[in-house]
Amino acid sequence: MKKGNPYGIHRVLEPKGVLPQPALKIDNNMEIYDNEILIDVQTLNIDSASFTQIEKQANGDVEEIKKIMKGIVAERGKHQNPVTGSGGMLIGTVEEIGPALKDKTDLKVGDKIATLVSLSLTPLRIDEILDVRKEIDQVDIKGKAILFESGIYAKISKDLPENLVLSVLDVAGAPAQTAKLVKPGDTVVVLGGTGKSGMLCLYEAKKRAGITGKVICIGSRDETIERAKKANLADVYIKANATDAIEVMEKVSKATNGKMADIVINVVNIPNTEMSSILSAKDDGVVYFFSMATSFTKAALGAEGVGKDVTMIIGNGYTKGHAEISLQIMRESPVLRRIFEELYA
Repeated sequence: MKKGNPYGIHRVLEPKGVLPQPALKIDNNMEIYDNEILIDVQTLNIDSASFTQIEKQANGDVEEIKKIMKGIVAERGKHQNPVTGSGGMLIGTVEEIGPALKDKTDLKVGDKIATLVSLSLTPLRIDEILDVRKEIDQVDIKGKAILFESGIYAKISKDLPENLVLSVLDVAGAPAQTAKLVKPGDTVVVLGGTGKSGMLCLYEAKKRAGITGKVICIGSRDETIERAKKANLADVYIKANATDAIEVMEKVSKATNGKMADIVINVVNIPNTEMSSILSAKDDGVVYFFSMATSFTKAALGAEGVGKDVTMIIGNGYTKGHAEISLQIMRESPVLRRIFEELYA
C-alpha cells in the first residue's frame, strides 16, 4: 500500500506543489493510501453559497443541478464550486482505514461519521445522485470519499437525527467562533440572522452577551424574521436588504442610538454584503465574515475607502470544540431544535 502525506498532497494532480483545497484537480481514485480513510457516502451537505449559485445556474431544475454537480466532481475530483470556491461536507460510513491510521484514530469500520473538512478538498466520486433536497442544500448520493490523516470528523450522535446533525455541523464554525468573540455587554449584529448558521449565531451571541448586551438580527423576509422572533433569538429584529449598505447602516444606527455594533457577524449566502457589515460596526469593532460569498478585496478596500478602522476576521470553518458547541445548542434549546428539525431533518 502506498504511503500518503498527512495533508493529502499526494492526491494533487494540478497544479503540483499546492494543497488539495486550492488545487484545480485532485485524484479521486478510491484505492486508499496507508494513511487515508475510505467513506461510503450517504449525503452531501452543500455549502449554502455554493448551492444557491448552482441552483440559480440550473434555473431550479433538479436534473440540471445533478448534471452540474457531477460535472464539477468529474472535472476536479472533488466538489468545489468553481464560482464560489466552496464545497460543503458529507455524512457516510467508514468502509476502510489505512494501516498507518489504525492506532491513531478512534474510528472503526462501520462507524457513521460527518466530515468536518470541506468538500472543496475531499476526494469524491459520485456514482449516482439519488435525491436533491433544494430547501436544505442536501443531496443523497451513491459514492465514495477519502478523509486524509489531517481531516477532522464527528461521530454521529445517537440522540439527534442524522440530517439535523449534518445541517448543524456544516456551519459549526460560525456559532463556535461567535462564542469566542462575544463578551458580556456587547452589541452584536448578525447579518443573515434568520438562516441556518444565523440562528445558531444569534443563540450563542445572546447567551454570551447576557442581559447587559444587545443582539440584533437582520433578515430579508417577514416570514423568517417572525420565526426567529418567536424563538426569542435576539433583542432587536430588522428587515433589510443585506446588499444595501446604507439601508443596513441607518437601521443599525437607529437600533443602537448611533453607537453601532461591537461585533458584526456576516453569514449571508449572497455576494456584495461586505460594506453593510463594515458600516454596521463601530470604530475598533470586529467584523466576522463567515459567509463563503465574501470577497476579501471588497472588504479590505471597502473599509479603507470609508475610513473604517475595524478588525476583520475571515471565518474559519474549524475552531476547537466547534462540533460539541453547535450540537449542544440543539440540546439546550428545545425551540431551536424544533425549528431545525422542521426545516432540515
